[in-house]
Amino acid sequence: MSDEDELEAIKKRKLEELMRKTAEPEEIISSPITITDASFEEIIKKHPLVVIDCWAAWCGPCRMIAPTIDAMARDYAGKIVFGKLNVDENPNTSRKYRIMSIPLLLIFKNGVHVDQIIGAVPREMIEQKIRRYL
Repeated sequence: MSDEDELEAIKKRKLEELMRKTAEPEEIISSPITITDASFEEIIKKHPLVVIDCWAAWCGPCRMIAPTIDAMARDYAGKIVFGKLNVDENPNTSRKYRIMSIPLLLIFKNGVHVDQIIGAVPREMIEQKIRRYL
């Protein structure tokens, strides 16, 4: 096999590989995913837009906002990935982002912390804030 033939075979193989990758649909996540200190960085870098609900089991307002987060995860599936971070079980991330009040929604676009929402606010307020990042 000549160098040109070998180069052509490599190009063809790479093109087929690229076409397979682009044909595979990106995983659509329709419910909040559990985020930990260990998975935090990977998740915010993997998805273009991530909203992380920082919560604790003992927090009443956190339990109040949970159904809203669940519904938004379904409604925005394929556009926004929603996650849940238990602040009691993940102290490193809590420290890094200086989480002092919960519930707290951290908003990440392309791996960068761009915004946040403090408190159990109505869905309309959350949507108003995240729409600018879509």
